[in-house]
Amino acid sequence: MKLALVGDIGGTNARLALWHDQQLESVRVLATADYPGPEAAIRAYLDELGLPPGAVDSVCLACAGPVGGDLFRFTNNHWRISRTAFCRELQVRELLLVNDFTAMALGMTRLRDDETRVVCEGEAEAGRPCVVIGPGTGLGVGSLLALADGRWLALPGEGGHVDLPIGSPREAELWQQLYRQLGHVRAEDVLSGGGLLTLYQAICALDGHEPHLASPAEVTAAALAGDTVALAVIEQFCCWLGRAAGNNVLSLGARGGVYIVGGVVPRFAELFLASGFARCLRDKGCMSEYFDGIPVWLVTAEYPGLMGAGVALQQAFEHGQV
Repeated sequence: MKLALVGDIGGTNARLALWHDQQLESVRVLATADYPGPEAAIRAYLDELGLPPGAVDSVCLACAGPVGGDLFRFTNNHWRISRTAFCRELQVRELLLVNDFTAMALGMTRLRDDETRVVCEGEAEAGRPCVVIGPGTGLGVGSLLALADGRWLALPGEGGHVDLPIGSPREAELWQQLYRQLGHVRAEDVLSGGGLLTLYQAICALDGHEPHLASPAEVTAAALAGDTVALAVIEQFCCWLGRAAGNNVLSLGARGGVYIVGGVVPRFAELFLASGFARCLRDKGCMSEYFDGIPVWLVTAEYPGLMGAGVALQQAFEHGQV
């Protein structure tokens, strides 16, 4: 493989790196708000490394949103990309676009032992799919399956936009409050960085608290400092994440395990590990025992989506797809 570039582009940040000898090199994180589009961000990145146009032969970008056709509009930022115009402007031979959670799922195949924490003990069943789910700017959901030829198949989807599950009378009351605020209530409306603040506001409105926190970061900081309302927000967040993850396990038959990813949960990892997540994951009535022995991990790796973009590009090269 000639010199290649990989990117993991979310709503807030664009993570870029060179892909060389199946490893990431020269990782940089750029704010999407600072650039009019991906071409400008990549030009700035290459300029910093002293690489001229045409130095990179192939590019794989993991993008938040459904990927298909020549024109792609990013879900959670102002960027858009035309494959044809991108290749012409940057003098790139091949551009591979993959869904961001396809890349995130593929990134799970390269995790080191020190890049995960065990949430639920268990043994992954060979030949069964895994669920990869993670709150970040939005809620990403993907799945991963090992193929017989040694490749990995990651199935993209838009599972963050499913309806928020309700599993208790308290959650039904919260859902009604959220519905009054939002109308249709998606899982992503709560299970995301911004969703922490939305959930905080809903709990304050329902329980008669005067809201004094104004950002997701403030909610997290207050919870870590012992604020009782903020702690209730984190607990409910974790419980709803468990219900959403459990729904995906049942839908996919995902006895290969569950990976909790994204930038939100690691910020309150100890609270998450002590929360009702595991209880709500398996709170499925007559199907609760299905979850016995299914392992769950919290992923703490710094750039799993970026690594997954490299894996996607590597597999495409090895099987003649680019």
